[in-house]
Amino acid sequence: MKYDVLIIGSGPGGYVTAIRASQLGFKVAVVEKENLGGICLNWGCIPTKALLKSAQVYDYLKHVDAYGLKAEAIDKDFEAVIKRSRGVAEGMSKGVQFLMKKNKIDIIDGFGKIKPGKKVDVTAADGTVTEYSANNIIIATGARSRQLPNLPQDGKKVIGYREAMSLPTQPKSMIVVGSGAIGVEFAHFYNSMGTDVTVVEFMPNIVPVEDKDVSKQMERSFKKAGIKVMTNSSVESVDTSGDGVKATVKTKKGEQILEADIVLSAVGIKTNIENIGLEDVGIITDRDKILVNDWYQTNIPGYYAIGDVTPGPALAHVASAEGITCVEKLAGVHTEAIDYGNIPGCTYATPEIASVGLTEEKAKEAGYELKVGKFPFSASGKAKAAGTPDGFVKVIFDAKYGEWLGCHMIGAGVTDMIAEAVLGRKLETTGHEVLKAIHPHPTMSEAVMEAVADAYDEVIHL
Repeated sequence: MKYDVLIIGSGPGGYVTAIRASQLGFKVAVVEKENLGGICLNWGCIPTKALLKSAQVYDYLKHVDAYGLKAEAIDKDFEAVIKRSRGVAEGMSKGVQFLMKKNKIDIIDGFGKIKPGKKVDVTAADGTVTEYSANNIIIATGARSRQLPNLPQDGKKVIGYREAMSLPTQPKSMIVVGSGAIGVEFAHFYNSMGTDVTVVEFMPNIVPVEDKDVSKQMERSFKKAGIKVMTNSSVESVDTSGDGVKATVKTKKGEQILEADIVLSAVGIKTNIENIGLEDVGIITDRDKILVNDWYQTNIPGYYAIGDVTPGPALAHVASAEGITCVEKLAGVHTEAIDYGNIPGCTYATPEIASVGLTEEKAKEAGYELKVGKFPFSASGKAKAAGTPDGFVKVIFDAKYGEWLGCHMIGAGVTDMIAEAVLGRKLETTGHEVLKAIHPHPTMSEAVMEAVADAYDEVIHL
């Protein structure tokens, strides 16, 4: 059977690409070896948010007296929390099945391997192999938890994110190695549930890709919540021979032995590019990534790649945007290349983190003269009323032209606020234009306007 577009992988890159391609009139098929929706819907973005919501509700219940309310016998059912998360993921996956059917997209179950001549062999669960061909083949195979040689995952005592989402029982203690989004989200979840959590980070700050002010605030919030934080530290080895785990951690002061029930390795991702035929076709890779141009073409005509397997940020919304851009270009629709300098990043721990553009440090390195503004949520009426005064909004502008260089937020609900900065930067909005756009009161979002006002020495509420 021949298709116009055949996509390998049905994550937020693959399935979104398939739907857009179908809308554009292409005959489309998706190859998927596991569950529709990929890691994001089944083992990543969605089920983790369900876990974090349970943690948030539990935290509210534990501190209900702060809101003038009373509740007794507050407890959690860890197994039920995990079950709810899995149910949310399953519901979302069924939603993708509906969208595939609605858009007349063929689903091919099995493991896809590309071949020369724009062909794909799909190996089904029973071992049978079927060949398909397409005018355009898009690789969207995503990534998995990265394994370090000195931190091998056994799935029981040393685990990755998949196991962390479906543990049968709650561990009493956990060491989280790595403090990117995955690490801090799980650290927050398990700490909220009552697990004794220690975060080990190699870099000088946790959430190291963020603005340093954000990183410092996150560390303060974590320590306030009872999470132990070790920066400038690395796990050298783990001993799993006993009942739990003994981790040897190298610090500036020497080696320490940490003991815990479980070690969660959250040190990044590894792309799924092995055994998918790249070498057979002659597709070029570099440092574990498939090289592509602005329209996601590989070096071999007719073969494309999007999402985590390419050099861009490994984020669900990036994979979706790349896939849409790819097929729109194929269809001859006018489309613009993605501006990778305007990609928002979000971390859904408590407090949440959201950012876009340059950090203050990067902006200074780039030679800009800056206007920097900051507005703490402790001065926000909405945040105080909600009982969530921790955090702030920080904005960075070019002093010469008023260009909005970066926006960095930490606090309750900021992942729902960052889109204002993304849109503003896309439209080349200046600081004065943000100031003159009236923000509703009382809201968390008016902290953006107040931060801009602070940058231009016009702040009212500080």
